[in-house]
Amino acid sequence: MNSDFDLDVTFDEAEPDLSGLSKAELASAVALLPEALRGVAQGILVEERTMSDVSQALAIRQAELVSRLHRARHLIASNL
Repeated sequence: MNSDFDLDVTFDEAEPDLSGLSKAELASAVALLPEALRGVAQGILVEERTMSDVSQALAIRQAELVSRLHRARHLIASNL
């Protein structure tokens, strides 16, 4: 799990590796996500903003952001 936040949030499965996607491929994949996940994925994965910044902009707790980001990464990977 990424160490760029200090929340006590864990998941049973590992995060999928999306590093092989170009920025354009990643942006296209993010655009297809459900709305609840799209803003988080856009802010973190595409725009490379901080979790704190994105959670504040979306008015959600960081724990919720981490959960949505986890689901977004898995959806993107499953659609590849």
